[in-house]
Amino acid sequence: MRTLGFSAPTIPPYLQKGDKVAITCPAKKLPIPMTSAVNLLQSWGLEVILGETVAASYNQFAGDDELRAADMQRFIDDDNVKAIIAARGGYGTIRMIDKVDFSRLVTNPKWVVGFSDITLLHSHIINNYNLACIHGQMPLNIPDASAWSLETLRLALFGEELAYQIPPNPLNRLGDTNGVLIGGNLSLLVATNGSVSDVDYNGKILFIEDVGEYLYSADRMLRCLKRAGKLKNLAGLIVGGFTDMKDNDIPFGQTIPQIVMDVAREYDYPVCFDFPAGHVSNNCSLVLGKTAKLSVKQGGASLSY
Repeated sequence: MRTLGFSAPTIPPYLQKGDKVAITCPAKKLPIPMTSAVNLLQSWGLEVILGETVAASYNQFAGDDELRAADMQRFIDDDNVKAIIAARGGYGTIRMIDKVDFSRLVTNPKWVVGFSDITLLHSHIINNYNLACIHGQMPLNIPDASAWSLETLRLALFGEELAYQIPPNPLNRLGDTNGVLIGGNLSLLVATNGSVSDVDYNGKILFIEDVGEYLYSADRMLRCLKRAGKLKNLAGLIVGGFTDMKDNDIPFGQTIPQIVMDVAREYDYPVCFDFPAGHVSNNCSLVLGKTAKLSVKQGGASLSY
């Protein structure tokens, strides 16, 4: 079993009924009210606070960069808020992240929840504060989300058992491993490369997903990570949804699993495909920054904490 890259991540306090959680929008503006999300969170016994960005609009963003940063800052600094949930992704987090002081999370850690563009927040918080985050469904997606994916979000937030069984894929690479789980949206991981938000990949289990990219672009991004030395010393690799992928008039000639295994061919860590997370209705929650165990067998794979 590979056992590289263990650390002692900080796990924020798990939620309890009566806790306050905040919804903010650090990226693209919202097209619908947050009614479904508020109702769901309240059904879990939580008190919901909506940030100014939920109703704000500035070009394609949920308010200008200063407002989105101030909204995030407000909830980071409010010790009564136990989780900050990004309303949606899109694009825009990279425009405001450096205007936010995250240092309050050292003395008052709290959950930061989201995926897609929110990968930047996750990576920044894990790299600079060694604090676990939740890659999971966001309020905008709740009306179309599977019941199970929403239940995994509740399990993750409340600290209940979170474990997955994944069907076999013929391109899986078998093996057992454990390590801190990192990752998220492939495009955002490449965008953080070399920045203050760039995570150390050595000894980690990397999860990747993406949406709406060209196959050649996915190949290029993976090779960018490889050339930067990010893929060489992983403990394991988990591939989630690569949704609505596009091709050129002259076909690229490889599927996403084939691209991944071509890039990672020379390594020996386990690789798991078809994990139910990403831009899919069954976007199951992952606790990033926490040590996980990955087992990839002939009959399928499992992930647990």
